[in-house]
Amino acid sequence: MIFKRLVCFLSLALVFSGCRKEAFDDFYGRPDWLADPIYQQLKARKNFDSFLTCIDKAGYKDILSSAGYWTIFAPNDDAFQKYFEQKGISKAGDIPEEAASAIVRYSLVYNAFKTDHLADVQGLSGWDPGMAFKRRTTFYRGALETEINNQNQLVVSSNRNNRVSGGYYVKEDNNNKYIPYFLNNYFAAKGLSESDYKYFYPSSDFTGFNVAQAAVVNKDIIAENGVIHEINSVIEPLPNIDEYLGQKPEYSGFKAIFDKFMVSYLSNADATAKYQQISGTNKSVLVKVFNSGLSYSPNNENFLKFFDNDGQGDGFSMFAPSNEALNKYLSEVLLEHYQSLDNLPLEVLFDFLNAHMWATTVWPGKFSSTLNGQGQGALFDPQTDITDKKVLSNGVFYGTNKVQEANVFSSVFGKAYLDPRYSLMTRALSVSLKPSIINTNLKYTLFLVSDEALKTAGFIYNLDANRWEYKAPGGGTTITGTGAWTKLSRILNLHLINEDVTSLGGSGIAETYGGEYIRYAGSRVFSKGNQEKGEQAVVNTEKTASNGTVYYLDRLLLDPEKLIGTDLKDLGTASGSQFSKFFNYLNNSQLYNKNSGEILGVTAGSQYTILVPGNTAITQAIAEGYLPSAENPSAQADKDKVNAFIRYHIIQKATVVPDGKKEGGFTTLLQNGNGDATLVTVTNHLNSMQIKDMTGATVNVVLPSSNNLSNNAVIHLLDGFLKFNVQ
Repeated sequence: MIFKRLVCFLSLALVFSGCRKEAFDDFYGRPDWLADPIYQQLKARKNFDSFLTCIDKAGYKDILSSAGYWTIFAPNDDAFQKYFEQKGISKAGDIPEEAASAIVRYSLVYNAFKTDHLADVQGLSGWDPGMAFKRRTTFYRGALETEINNQNQLVVSSNRNNRVSGGYYVKEDNNNKYIPYFLNNYFAAKGLSESDYKYFYPSSDFTGFNVAQAAVVNKDIIAENGVIHEINSVIEPLPNIDEYLGQKPEYSGFKAIFDKFMVSYLSNADATAKYQQISGTNKSVLVKVFNSGLSYSPNNENFLKFFDNDGQGDGFSMFAPSNEALNKYLSEVLLEHYQSLDNLPLEVLFDFLNAHMWATTVWPGKFSSTLNGQGQGALFDPQTDITDKKVLSNGVFYGTNKVQEANVFSSVFGKAYLDPRYSLMTRALSVSLKPSIINTNLKYTLFLVSDEALKTAGFIYNLDANRWEYKAPGGGTTITGTGAWTKLSRILNLHLINEDVTSLGGSGIAETYGGEYIRYAGSRVFSKGNQEKGEQAVVNTEKTASNGTVYYLDRLLLDPEKLIGTDLKDLGTASGSQFSKFFNYLNNSQLYNKNSGEILGVTAGSQYTILVPGNTAITQAIAEGYLPSAENPSAQADKDKVNAFIRYHIIQKATVVPDGKKEGGFTTLLQNGNGDATLVTVTNHLNSMQIKDMTGATVNVVLPSSNNLSNNAVIHLLDGFLKFNVQ
C-alpha cells in the first residue's frame, strides 16, 4: 500500500515538474522568432564560406555564435575570390592565421549599428546626426619589436596626442583602429559629393553606402547578437598615418625629420605591466611618443578624445612632400641661412611640420576652406599637386610634389624668422605683430634691422631674466621689463607699413602700423626720432615675400623725444619761416608751456594733425577778426580768440597726409558752446589735400612745406586759415 502511494506521488511530482519546466521555457526560453547569431546567419546564407574559415582561424566562432552586440562588415565569397587573386592563393585555408585574424577583427565593430545610425556620432548627449564616417573596430596592434639605436625593443604606439593635461598613454586603451565608411547622409551633411569618394577610390563606384573600397551589397541583416552588412571586397586593417609614412620610401626625408626631432621612445610602467600580464614575460615596453608641440600624434588612433567617440566623426590629415620637393624647399628656404636642420631653431621645425598637419579631415573638395593650426588652407591643387591619396585608420594622407608654403615662412615675417642675424627682431615681432604680418591676404612693408643694430641702439633681450632691457647708447639707467618693451614696441611699429611699398627710390611719406609716419628718399628712410639725431637709415638690400616687401636697414628707426610744441618752435623760429606768425601766437598763448613745449589739450600717445596757416594767412585772419593784432594780447577776450584759433587748427585722434587715403570729417580740439568737438572736412588726393572749415570755405595744404614729422603727429602748412563759429 505504501509502495502504491509512493508511485502515485512520484507520478504527480513528474507531471507538476514537467508543467513548471514548460512554463519556464515558454517565459525564459529563446523565442522561435529571434534571429540566429552572426556566425550561424553567415553559415546559413552559404556565400560566406571563406569568411567563416577566417573566423574559425581567428578563434571568433564562439564569440560570434553567442550573446553580444556587434556590427560586422562581412566580405562575401566573391570578395574573397578577388582577394585570392591579389594574393596569389587559391582558398581561404591558404591565408595565414595572423592575416585571417586581422581581417576578422578589423571587420568587427563594437555595438550594433543599422544604417539609420551608422552616419551618426554617439555624442555626449545623444546622437549627432550625419556626422560620422568611422567606427572603432576590435583590431589593434600590441607591442611590436622595433630596432632602436641598433637594439631590438618592444614598442607600443602612444594612444593620446601627448597634451600636458592628458599625457600620451592610457593603460586601459588598446589604440583600436577605426574602419571608414561613407553614406549618403554623411556626404549631404558635410557638403561632399561622389567625387570626394572617387578621389580616394577611383576603381570603386560610390553607391551611397561604401566601406573603404568596398560597396555594401546587402545591408541591415539583423542577428541575435548584432547587425551584418555584406560587402563585396575584403578589407585588411588600414595603417595609421605614422605606419603609412614609414612604409613609403618616397617620403623618407619628411619622416626623418619626425624621427630625429619629434619622436621619443619612453619607458612606461603601465605599458610594461600590461604587456607582462598578457605575455607572462618580464620584458619592458617603450612607448613611441611624438612631441607635444605637434598638431597631433600620427600614431594615435583615438583622434582628440575630447569625448570617447569623437573619432567616429573626424580624423587627422597629413600632406607629405616627396623627397625631391622637400630637399628643394630645404635648400632654398629653410636652410638659406643655416648649415643643416640641426642648426634650425626647434620652433621652425614645429612650424614646418605643423603646416603639413591638420587635426581634422581635409576632404578633396575642401582643400582651401579647411584650415590648419596656422590658419591656412591646404595650398595644393588636388589634380596636379597630389601624387598619393589614402584614407587611413586615423585620418587621410596626401603625398605631394610640393611643400605647403607656410605663411610663417613665405610672409614678410619669414625673412626675419629664418635668418639668425635677425633673432631679436623675430622675438619682438612674435610678441605683437606676428599674427598680422603672416596673413598672406594682406600686404605689408617690413623694415628689418639686425641683432647688432638693435644692440647698438641699446636693446638686448635678457634670456636669464626673460625680459627686454634698454640702455641709451650714451649711457644712463637701464630700463627693464614693461618700460623697455613699451619703448621697443613703439619703435617696432615704425618698421611696419600696412601696404606694399615696392620701391623706395623716389621720395614719399608712409603711415606705419602704429599710425605714426616715416619718410623716405633715395633708398634712405627716417622717422622723427632719426631726424632729431640728424641721421637716416640706409637700405642695404630688399627681398620680396608672398605678402609684401622687406627692406634691410643699417640702423633702427627711432622714436622721437621732442614734443609737438617743440617741433612747432623749431619750424617757427627757422629763418624765413612761414610758420613763424602762427608759432608766435602759440608761444604767447595760454595753451603753451614754454619750458616743456607742451600744448594744453594735446595728450601724449594720442595722434594729431597740426594745420598751420602761413604768415600771409595769419595776416588775413587778423584782418577778418579771427585773431587779435597783438601776438600777446592782454584782454581775456583776445586771449580766448587765440586759443580758439589754435585749437581749430589741430585735428585730434588722427594723422592725415596728402596720400589719397584718409578723408572725410575729423574732429578738432575746439569745442562749441555745447561742449561738442567741432569738425573740419578733408578732401585727399595723392600730393594734394584740401581742408573745408565749418563755414564751407576751403584751404589747401602747401605740399613743399608740409609732411613735417612730429611726435605722433604731422605738421602741415596751409595757404589760408580755417574759419569757425563756436556760438
